[in-house]
Amino acid sequence: MHYGIGAIFGFYSEDQVTIGDLVVKNQEFIEATYEHGFTFLAAKFDGILGLGFKEISVEGSVPVWYNMVAQGLVKNQTFSFWLNRNANDGEGGEIVFGGDDPKHYKGSHTYTRVTPKAFWQFEMGDFLIGGRSTGICVDGCAAIAHSGISLIAGPICAVAQIHEQIGATGVANEECKQVVAGYGEEMIELLKSKTPAAQVCSRIGLCTSGGVSAGLASVVGEAETSSSADGMSEATCNACEMAVTWMQSEFAQNRSKEGMLEHVNRLCHHMPSPGGSYVDCRRIDSLPSISFSIGGRIFELKPEQYILKVGQGFMTRCISGFTALEIPPPVGPFWILGEVFMGAYHTVFD
Repeated sequence: MHYGIGAIFGFYSEDQVTIGDLVVKNQEFIEATYEHGFTFLAAKFDGILGLGFKEISVEGSVPVWYNMVAQGLVKNQTFSFWLNRNANDGEGGEIVFGGDDPKHYKGSHTYTRVTPKAFWQFEMGDFLIGGRSTGICVDGCAAIAHSGISLIAGPICAVAQIHEQIGATGVANEECKQVVAGYGEEMIELLKSKTPAAQVCSRIGLCTSGGVSAGLASVVGEAETSSSADGMSEATCNACEMAVTWMQSEFAQNRSKEGMLEHVNRLCHHMPSPGGSYVDCRRIDSLPSISFSIGGRIFELKPEQYILKVGQGFMTRCISGFTALEIPPPVGPFWILGEVFMGAYHTVFD
């Protein structure tokens, strides 16, 4: 059984499962005999309780939530999460199966339709930094609400924009810088002439319709493309598509060509660091808000909500609550609104 961070091996068993004071009968589960890529001991948990749709369960096994509903153990077919962001409080949060607890939220919930039955996925509209549209989700984005990830994960081109705005440490992307230096002006002219963004990189020879660099493939020959050149071609194509996305969002800001190229080149230096991107703790109060439009409502995250503090006193370090994760088709792409988001907004799954 494969997960995003590893795999487990084991066998199926069946037993009664007690959750709170409810007893779920005849519940299938997997007893793991070997884990690869998991850190159960470090994270202090013993397993995974999947709450997604049965369409993504292994071999069609029935998840525990389905059985709770089918066996009449809950009054309402909803469950809800409250995550306690007060680190000094002994109570970490609460999951309510069969409803929600009004003590843990203010105002009314905004409901949005689940799109494919797999993860809890829905349509997300605009994505804003400091109250201004980035243009990245101008044609709409997909997102999932997911308690299994601590941060908010999004496409690398979007997270780089956030990190440039909040001054998070990053790593320079050489392919990105080379693409902007060599083809930046041509890319801008193509966008100005109403060339569809998806066609810009293929028009200048850096991508084919399959996402591989046509220019490099024609130079090195087909025999070479299947080896080391393949990875380089893909990286160049990805860098081009990323730069086009940034340029599109810059048109809305009415920047000059020079200002646009300077901004995009700066973003090339703010690629999210795989080990976490750090922010100067002294600057938190001056950082912009990050907002998402869901169901026609703006959900704003303030700096103190999306910056994570680790350690105490002079040893305190501040980490960006955003990380880059590219989820390819047909499953993705989508954003993952993890605990950074769910900690700010009480979430109901219906």
